Amino acid sequence: MLWASNICVSQQPAQNNQDLFGEFMDRSGTVFRSASGKPGPEYWQNTADYKIQATLDDSKQTLTGRVTMTYTNNSPENLDFIWMYLDQNRFTETSRGTLTTPIQGNRYNGDMDGGYSISNLRATVKKGISTKYLVDDTRMQVFFNEPIPAKGGKATVSMDFSFRIPVKGMDRMGRLETQNGTIYAIAQWYPKVAVFDDIEGWNTEPYLGAGEFYDEYGDYEYSITVPFDQIVVGSGVLQNPNEVLTTTVRNRMDLAKKSDERVFLIKPEELGDPTLRMAKQGNTTWRFKMQQTRDVAFACSKAFIWDAAAINLPSGKKALAQSVYPIESSGDPAWGRSTEYTKNSIEHYSRKWLEYPYPVAVNVAADIGGMEYPGLSFCSWKSKGADLWGVTDHEFGHNWFPMIVGSNERRYPWMDEGFNTFINHYSSQEFNHGEYPDRLSETRGRIQWYLDLQSEGIDTYPDVVNTRNLGMTAYVKPATGLLLLREYILGEERFDNAFTSYIRTWAYKHPQPKDFFNIMDNVSGENLSWFWKGWFYGTGKIDLAIDNVIPYQGDYVIVLSNKGDMPMPVVLEITYTDTSWELIHLPVEIWQRGNSWNYLLKSDKVVKKVQIDPEKLIPDVNPSNDTWPDMTYVK
Repeated sequence: MLWASNICVSQQPAQNNQDLFGEFMDRSGTVFRSASGKPGPEYWQNTADYKIQATLDDSKQTLTGRVTMTYTNNSPENLDFIWMYLDQNRFTETSRGTLTTPIQGNRYNGDMDGGYSISNLRATVKKGISTKYLVDDTRMQVFFNEPIPAKGGKATVSMDFSFRIPVKGMDRMGRLETQNGTIYAIAQWYPKVAVFDDIEGWNTEPYLGAGEFYDEYGDYEYSITVPFDQIVVGSGVLQNPNEVLTTTVRNRMDLAKKSDERVFLIKPEELGDPTLRMAKQGNTTWRFKMQQTRDVAFACSKAFIWDAAAINLPSGKKALAQSVYPIESSGDPAWGRSTEYTKNSIEHYSRKWLEYPYPVAVNVAADIGGMEYPGLSFCSWKSKGADLWGVTDHEFGHNWFPMIVGSNERRYPWMDEGFNTFINHYSSQEFNHGEYPDRLSETRGRIQWYLDLQSEGIDTYPDVVNTRNLGMTAYVKPATGLLLLREYILGEERFDNAFTSYIRTWAYKHPQPKDFFNIMDNVSGENLSWFWKGWFYGTGKIDLAIDNVIPYQGDYVIVLSNKGDMPMPVVLEITYTDTSWELIHLPVEIWQRGNSWNYLLKSDKVVKKVQIDPEKLIPDVNPSNDTWPDMTYVK
C-alpha cells in the first residue's frame, strides 16, 4: 500500500496478469506467411479461370448452362482431385442447410425444390480425361486420371449444369415478382472450385446458411441468354453493347460515363417501349468479362428502370455506377438516389483505403436484404432513405472485404463483415456532411450484450454461433474493436498506416487472422496481443474505475483500478476549478503487474473533476465508476 500525507491509499492485492498480456496464438512466421504479417517468400495460391454460357428460361424459371474451368495448381504438392462447391444443392429437402434450419425458420430460409443437375463432366490433365466425380451435399469431388502437377500444373474441368431458380435464395439470390415482370437476382449459379491453401488444405465446409464464401481468384468470361425483352446487368464489362443495346441506350450510357449526376438509360415511362429493344422476339445473349475476381453475379428483368453515373477514381480513371430497379422502387426518397449512394460510397473507399479496381458498380433492387458480389450488389427493393444508403454503402464496402482482400468468410466473418462495418462508419460520416449518421462510436449503447451470459466470442464460426449473436460477433464487435484501435489506442495515423498496409499487402490473396494481427502489430509498432486476446478471442468485459483522488505533497494521487476482464489504456480528463482541463494518457502496461495503479498528477491547480474516457469510446460496462465526483480538496 502507498502512504500519502497520513492517508492510506488502498490497493487491490497484486495479481499476475501474464495471462492477459501473453501471446494468445502461435504467430511465428513460415516460408509461406511471415511473422511481419506479409506473404512469405514461398507463399502460393491457386487460380481458377472460368468460361460460362448460361440460358435463363423465363417460363420454367430455370437456368441451364455449361462451365469450363482452367485450374492452375501453384501449390508445392501434386493434386489427385479437386473439390468444388455446388451451392444450389442447399435448396433441397435433404441438404445439411435445410436440416439444420430451425422449424420456425430464420434469415437463411431457402426453397427446397431446387438443386443442381450435373452432366457431361470431363476432367482433363495433359491428355488424360476423367469423368469420375462424387457429389456430397453442396460439395463435389472431381478426380483426375493423373495428378495435377505441383508448382504450375494445369487442369481443365467442364460440365453442363441446370437448376430451378429459387424464389427465396437464403436472402442472397432469388426472384421478385413486380407489376412489370420478374426480377431475377442470380448468384452462386455455377459449380465453383473450393480453395486449397497452406493452412487447411481443401476448405470444404458445407454451405449451411450464415457462413458465406471463400473463393480463388481468376479471370471470367460469361454469357447470359435471356428473352429479348430483358435487360441484363452483371459483374464486369459488357462485351457486346452493340448487339444488345440500341443506339439511344448506348448514347445515354456514354453520357453517363462522363456525368456526376445520374443519367437514365431506361426511363420509368419507357418500360416496355419496343423501340428500346434491339430484338423484337426470341432471345438475346449478353456477354461479360471480368479479370482478377473471385466470383461474378448478374440480374435480369424486363421491369428494370436503369440509370448510371461516373465514378471518379483517385488515379484519374473512371468506373460506372449503375442502378436497376422496378417502378415500385422509383423516386428520390428511394432508389432514385441509389446511383448517387453507390458513386459516393466507392469514391470514399477509393480515396481512403485502396482504389476500386472494377469497371462497374451495379446496385440491383431485389427481394434481398443486402448481399454483395464483385462489382454488383443486391439490396432490398423496399429500402429508401437512410436504410437504402446504409445497405448500399455496406454492400459496396464489401468490394474491399472480401472481394479484394480475400479472407475466408465461412470461418472468419469478422474479417469481412466486421472490417466492412468499420469502414462504413467513416463513409457515413463523410457522405453529404453526415446526412445519415452512423452509430458505431456509440459503444456504450451495447453494454447489455457484453454483460449477457449468452454472448459469444468474435472467433465463433458463423454456422455455430447463436443467430441472435451473429450481428455482434461478425459485425459490430469486431468493427468496434477497430474503432477502439484507431480512435483510442493507436491513434489515426498509426492505425491507418497499418490497416492500409494490410489491405495493400493482401489484395487478391488469402489472409488468415494471424496475418492481420501480425501486420497490425508490425506496422503500428505495438504489441497488441492483449487486445487481440481480450477483444477478438474472448468475452471479457471492460471496466476501468477511479477509486479515489487524494492530495499528496502538493500534488494528487489518482487511484485507478481495472475491475474488468481485460486491460485497456486509460485516458483521463482532468478538470480544474479555474475551468481549465487537460488529457492524460496512461499506457496499457500499467496493468501488467496487477489491477490497481496510482498515478501521480503534478499540478499546482485545484482538481475539480476526473473522468475516464471523456469521449465514451470504450464500452465500459460500469460507467458509474468512471468519474471522480465533484469534490474539491483545498491544498
